[in-house]
Amino acid sequence: MRKIDALLWDYDGTIVNSVPKNIAITKEIIAEVAPRLTGDNLPKYLRSETAYHVANHEAANWQDLYVNYYGMTEAEMLKAGPLWTPYQLADETPVELFDGMAEVIRQIDLPQGICSQNSAENIRKLLSTHQLDGHFEAIVGYDDIPSNKQKPHPYSGVECLKRLLPDAPFETLLYVGDHEGDVQFARNIEQQMGGATRVLAVVVTYSGANPLEWEHRPDWVVVTPGELLSIIG
Repeated sequence: MRKIDALLWDYDGTIVNSVPKNIAITKEIIAEVAPRLTGDNLPKYLRSETAYHVANHEAANWQDLYVNYYGMTEAEMLKAGPLWTPYQLADETPVELFDGMAEVIRQIDLPQGICSQNSAENIRKLLSTHQLDGHFEAIVGYDDIPSNKQKPHPYSGVECLKRLLPDAPFETLLYVGDHEGDVQFARNIEQQMGGATRVLAVVVTYSGANPLEWEHRPDWVVVTPGELLSIIG
């Protein structure tokens, strides 16, 4: 096992359970850009947390989720994207850290960053509430990423590393996520870095992921946040 130089995190489904808030926000956005999908026509994947998890873990990215699972047209999806951040910041549905997550983050003595399709401002707000913001040297959110370079494109990962420690010669990184796209993201970062940096993928299953069914397999699977500490060593 190599020495780990830094840890990059996904956010939704990995650090926090944001499903109730994400469902509420998505319903609001649909009401604005695709009202035909409201009421009795509400997509089945927005009718329960269980159904939402199915779509979220099957979809390749948020664009795929909106078009192929929620039934938006491409034009509606493109209108919906920019609404995510303002609706997130306005919505007051509670978002909770997964059990034990705060303690794990505080025990990690490595540079930590977050690469997310959530709003960076929204992430900072929650971390500050739990006095965890000081543990993250870099946060790259939806607003920081061109629409054509969302995960699993490596753009946000490389950008996060630049902000984390601009001159650090990272040899081995961990990327922790809950989605098959997060595994692809880790592989794509490694490729983008030209082989000088090894990026190992860790997938958490406590938010519903089932990596055994995936084509792209992670290097580790963890059932609880605390198991991350044993990987880091």
